[in-house]
Amino acid sequence: MALSWIDWTVLTATLLTIVGYGTWVTRNNKTVQDYIKGGNSTKWWTIGLSVMATQASAITFLSTTGQAFSDGMGFVQFYFGLPIAMVIICLVFIPLYHRLKVFTAYEFLEDRFDLKTRSLTAILFLIQRGLAAGITIFAPAIILSIVLGIKVVYLNIIIGVLVIIYTVSGGTKAVTVTQKQQMFVIFAGMLAALFITLQLIPDEVSFTDAIEIAGANGRMEVLDFSFDLENRYTVWSGLIGGTFLALSYFGTDQSQVQRYLSGKSMKEMQMGLIFNGLLKVPMQFFILLVGIMVFVFYQFNPAPLNFIDASTEKVLASEYASEYRALQEKQTILFNEKKSISLQLAKNENTDLKLQVSKLDSIEKTYRLESKFLIKKAIDTAYTSKYNALVSEVESLKSNPDSELYISKSDELEELYKSAAKDTRTNDRDYMFIRFILNHLPKGLIGLLLAVILSAAMSSTASEINALATITSIDLYGRNLKIKKNEAGMVKVTKWFTLLWGIVAIIIACFANLAENLIQLVNIIGSIFYGNVLGIFLLAFFFKYIKGNAVFTGAIITQAIIIIGWWYDWMPYLWLNLFGCVLVIIITHIVQGFQSKK
Repeated sequence: MALSWIDWTVLTATLLTIVGYGTWVTRNNKTVQDYIKGGNSTKWWTIGLSVMATQASAITFLSTTGQAFSDGMGFVQFYFGLPIAMVIICLVFIPLYHRLKVFTAYEFLEDRFDLKTRSLTAILFLIQRGLAAGITIFAPAIILSIVLGIKVVYLNIIIGVLVIIYTVSGGTKAVTVTQKQQMFVIFAGMLAALFITLQLIPDEVSFTDAIEIAGANGRMEVLDFSFDLENRYTVWSGLIGGTFLALSYFGTDQSQVQRYLSGKSMKEMQMGLIFNGLLKVPMQFFILLVGIMVFVFYQFNPAPLNFIDASTEKVLASEYASEYRALQEKQTILFNEKKSISLQLAKNENTDLKLQVSKLDSIEKTYRLESKFLIKKAIDTAYTSKYNALVSEVESLKSNPDSELYISKSDELEELYKSAAKDTRTNDRDYMFIRFILNHLPKGLIGLLLAVILSAAMSSTASEINALATITSIDLYGRNLKIKKNEAGMVKVTKWFTLLWGIVAIIIACFANLAENLIQLVNIIGSIFYGNVLGIFLLAFFFKYIKGNAVFTGAIITQAIIIIGWWYDWMPYLWLNLFGCVLVIIITHIVQGFQSKK
């Protein structure tokens, strides 16, 4: 679908205004204090919005709405630990950072341990945040490329260059002042999206009815108190794993630390984080609610089997076209039945009707899974050959279904089937919201919501490359090379590193690939490193007898174990934060014990 001139005007004007304003306002930043810490002039509410904008990337709006559409409100549990983490950071981290007057979180680690521990932790940050910066550009680019008809590489470059312009020019202050405008655009766009979506739902279906219909389809199950480690999102994984993830992210990740280190005073920093803690969970709940209302909209309006049009076109041009069309016909019959029952449910709440709605939803999920399977077969000949060979093997072993070989091959076949549903070209949940925007929202609002997505991508990417440049110039270049630079010289060096990391982020974006779900991919990358880094900081805060050599050794061993554990899927990724934190503390104590004996 081609955008109208109104949408292009709204989109272009919004983005150019943000870039131009950020560049102009911060054009005179000449000292390191101004460029890296924003002159320590930021108010609490600006800090709060900047912290939220840094975390709220384009992935948040594309992927979270898709998560709600597919699985419901349960993902909000992921954020339950965030308010707890904000309080701990305000009481422990901020007073320490403020007292030491640090530019980066890792300066403290040299003072407490040694230079090599500071450098190692900084390098761990550069690895995980550098990867994440590429993903935050690539995620919206690959989706927008399909709907706008622009190549992914070009969109990666456009987003990256826009961010580089004002971030190189104005540093931390440019990031902060532009994020206020970006958050305004984001809030306005999402409120408008919810309002219009509700207007598109049939008049006889009230908001309460819509919630009831979503609940009957299993989309309003917010709390899960189970202790099942196979379940990624529960109250306990959110409160425990989420707390450790948030402590690591907001307390030790320079992309966030740099946001509140620019505060006018310690009180302003603390109030900014508390503001974020109070608003973040409701904000995520609201974004999920938008996804839920889009789901309800599609109970009364036909939805495609797969929201990636390009993938659908490929399967319809393949030998599997007849099978896919048969699925589409089945879905049409199912939709008419669901629409009829949903309307009845809106008029008359009935347990039997709820059961029918739930059953039909399960059938539709099966159709969607089968459609992804057919798409995968159509676009991947290697996969099709492997699948057919496995089917033949399983068929030949059916005479002895209790044999270990039959069970093994059946499990392998099932895993292959599941992998088809997770393929980038078939997994469409991240495309749902953008497809809904383009197909059903009015002109002007489409441009605004595309601006929301790109603004979010720019805000988070700007924070990341700003932080990456700061760590590189302060913790590695300035400290390890021991080169004396005046104020102007350090600002110039930091600008060059900002440009360099911006280019690196664009390159990573151009070579990136997507996982099962965009928002999970970013959190998985963080969880692999954050627990270890948080453990290092906790050792520094609370274990005064631990020395630098023990921490350095313990951190390297821990990081290797976490990567192995993630690779072999020992546990849901959220628990890696707790696991890594506890593991580095234990291993460091063991190493310290051996070193003390020597």
